[in-house]
Amino acid sequence: MTCVCGKGESTETCCGPILDGKRKAETAEELMRARYAAYALGKVDFIMDSHDPEADNDVDRANTEAWSKQSKWLGLEILSTDKGGPNDEEGSVEFVARYKLKGMNVSHHERATFRKHNGRWVFVDGEEVAPPPMKRDEPRIGRNDPCPCGSGKKYKKCCGQAA
Repeated sequence: MTCVCGKGESTETCCGPILDGKRKAETAEELMRARYAAYALGKVDFIMDSHDPEADNDVDRANTEAWSKQSKWLGLEILSTDKGGPNDEEGSVEFVARYKLKGMNVSHHERATFRKHNGRWVFVDGEEVAPPPMKRDEPRIGRNDPCPCGSGKKYKKCCGQAA
């Protein structure tokens, strides 16, 4: 079975040793994957411990735990990394985390920053990446224009009618 982070043979051999404190994440991406696994497995202590101590007050444990445990985690996709290697002191990881919460599928696209603190990688902050703006290919239909369905009625009296 594949690790919940999507990489590695199993959680026990991939993210498990990091989550259990048996070894440190060697890269920012490895910490990102372990943090995703921690959310998916409800290991809130790891999430809190892997956060930058200088920004510790920014994290609400109760909300973090509720989000972690109430969500069904569907997958992690790493889009890119910048620095964050074993010999770097800082780095960033752009990712999409997919989960289901209260019946809604969510794709959380973020660029997360990491740094080394006392020789171990910690999560510093994340910036949500907004989707590209929607671009309309057809002209906008006005309320008084003929309905595009071909009924012969005005749009507001046909398909544009409030439900």
